[in-house]
Amino acid sequence: MSLDGVHPRAALRSAAFLTAGALAVTLLTGCSADDEAGKPLAGQDIAPAARAQLADGGTLRWAVDAVPDTLNSFQADADATTARVAQAVLPSMYRLDAEGRARRNGDYLESADVVETEPKQVVLYKLNQQAVWSDGREIGAADFAAQWRALSGKDSAYWTARNAGYDRIEKVERGANDLQVRVTFRRPYADWRSLFSPLYPKDVMGTPDSFNDGARRTLKVTAGPFKVKTVDRKKKDVVLVRNPRWWGRPAKLDEIVLHAVPRDKRAAALADGTVDLAEIDTADVRTITGAARGNAGPLRDSDKAASAKALRTWAAAHGFDEDADEAELRKEFAAWQKQQQALRGFEVRKSFELAYTQLALNGAGGPLADERVRRAVARALDRRELAELVLKPLGLPAVPVGSHLALSGQDAYADNSGALGDQDTAEAQALLADAGWVRGGPVTEEKKTEKAAGGEGKKADATKEQEKDEGAEEKTEKGEKADKSEKGSKEEKEGKGKKGSDDAESEGDDDGTYIVGEDDKPSARTAREQMSLGRSGEGGGRHLAQDGVQYADRPHLPGAVPGAYAPKGTAAPAGAAARPLAKDGKALTLRFVVPSGSGSETLRTVADRIARMLDKVGIGTEITKVAEDGYFKDHIANGQYDLALYSWPASAFPATDARPIYAKPVPAADGSLTVEQNYTRVGTDQVDQLFDQAIGTLDRDKARSLIRKADSRIWAAAGSIPLFQRPQLTAARADLANAGAFGFATPVYEDIGFLKKSGKPSASPSRS
Repeated sequence: MSLDGVHPRAALRSAAFLTAGALAVTLLTGCSADDEAGKPLAGQDIAPAARAQLADGGTLRWAVDAVPDTLNSFQADADATTARVAQAVLPSMYRLDAEGRARRNGDYLESADVVETEPKQVVLYKLNQQAVWSDGREIGAADFAAQWRALSGKDSAYWTARNAGYDRIEKVERGANDLQVRVTFRRPYADWRSLFSPLYPKDVMGTPDSFNDGARRTLKVTAGPFKVKTVDRKKKDVVLVRNPRWWGRPAKLDEIVLHAVPRDKRAAALADGTVDLAEIDTADVRTITGAARGNAGPLRDSDKAASAKALRTWAAAHGFDEDADEAELRKEFAAWQKQQQALRGFEVRKSFELAYTQLALNGAGGPLADERVRRAVARALDRRELAELVLKPLGLPAVPVGSHLALSGQDAYADNSGALGDQDTAEAQALLADAGWVRGGPVTEEKKTEKAAGGEGKKADATKEQEKDEGAEEKTEKGEKADKSEKGSKEEKEGKGKKGSDDAESEGDDDGTYIVGEDDKPSARTAREQMSLGRSGEGGGRHLAQDGVQYADRPHLPGAVPGAYAPKGTAAPAGAAARPLAKDGKALTLRFVVPSGSGSETLRTVADRIARMLDKVGIGTEITKVAEDGYFKDHIANGQYDLALYSWPASAFPATDARPIYAKPVPAADGSLTVEQNYTRVGTDQVDQLFDQAIGTLDRDKARSLIRKADSRIWAAAGSIPLFQRPQLTAARADLANAGAFGFATPVYEDIGFLKKSGKPSASPSRS
């Protein structure tokens, strides 16, 4: 998982209506599921070419983030390079297509079907009769059985990172012949297509020792178009070569060398020939596209003085010291020109990753434990503006993401953002007033600062000291404010969430319509009208999206919104509009944590824009820059933040893969929370139930409907706000075909190659 995309829509929106401050979401009765899923916002950009146009042979040098610590995809320290190796050298029963949907991989699988549902679900796999491991042994039931036993979770001697789906299998056995595998499930499992991809040989999965250590540094037995030749940590290379026993279309390349190159060094690595293909950041996009346009630089004027002035302007624009000695600048410029010349042989290929960037709201404690404050944050955001900020300069469609669980084009996608609502400053302010945050209320100055408002905020001081010891530089700056007079209110504040009864909605009586905020209290809109007209209303119970969190012990003023007035029954004091929102002597200020590294400039730009949007509704922010290498582990995972930006990958199997991200945190015996991957600490019983129902039905239409309903609940709880799909920016040699920005699809490694001297990319690749 990335930082600005941990390492992301032209879909039809579901019908939504607003009445008396409550949002109701229903499915459009006239639209099919595929209509709502839409199409991917951007297709692949891989310079497609027919195999006949490609030269036979050659070495592709492909930049990766790191040499992997393990080649076993099912271990906790597996990374993106582990996955890339597995795709090239191991069987996968299913692979993702350009729409991010799982499709049968005919190289390994002739068919796979549910052949029995009663008394138990049975899936019958019929394998390609040519499929063999690199040692000549047929791929068969013994490999499936070994992988099931290793990943079932029954034997703790296997150091597995996950066992989702495998824990539902009862047995794996040989079918009518050696090419058939029967898998019987103890409980119905909708996402059975997610299993056995990748499939490791029984040599790796057969014993705990071989699983734990046998595939960390090498894979001796493989079954893909390539096999692993060497893993060289000194050279930072993983070398893949053609597999002579491969039965499919032969690989066009002789070798693929995966070479570790830091992101900020990739333009230089491309220019000096170290790599041919690399994912790059926005700054490198500008560099490479500028080189392709043939920018001549500043030294075109025959007048030496003018050239010197232009040289210093160039230095400032390209990150060099403009005050340096002119001779030194000319030396730097000469090197820059040489790099520009080399980069003219590359082009930038752009699409979207199967991932999106979100704003995470830590609901474990502090002001964001109150659902109304989280919803106010969400209603303050103009998500389209944020998408345009990032994607428009790249020439990519600037469409906000409408789902937590799928992306446009995927089967489960539907825009469910209507369950929370679009940007509305007045609604956001009314929600804050309803939560008791008063403009111009008294603020008690505190000496304590730099403490996260998250559920583990008490650990912040210790974390801070540890970062100092490690030499991590942490810089705090006030979020931009429209009202400059309020710079003095910088203290980090912690509130206390109140507990109440669970949501009483019954799924059995659910007609598919979800209503947020329909209760006996005045709506946010009605509350605002009462505040302006001095009318009386009725207080009452509250129906919140976050199960088990209500505010029954907060005082309700008869005829008024709780906490809407300060002091009670009187107008706000003079100058209140110029003061921050406050409650119980504390200003409403949220700690916004962002990474400080050079590769996270886009994240910081988005954070600054969000801070401005929040300021308009009275929410203060303190933007805290932290060391990039500890951003996720020390801050996000540990709950040391109020607001944060990071990305999640989408999945073709959201019922399985997304559940840990949104599961309701469970208290542990020591009083801490078991959060799995739910780093916002916001979850509901209803969402958990919907995931369980979706994963347990074999009716694909019903499963899709349940996933979309779960997404509506996740939106309503406002623990995370999807913003935009994560752009995929790749620099590639101009003569490299069938590679680049793969989008949602799994790369077809055997079709990647270099064009023949006379070859030109075609409109679409050929299978010949």
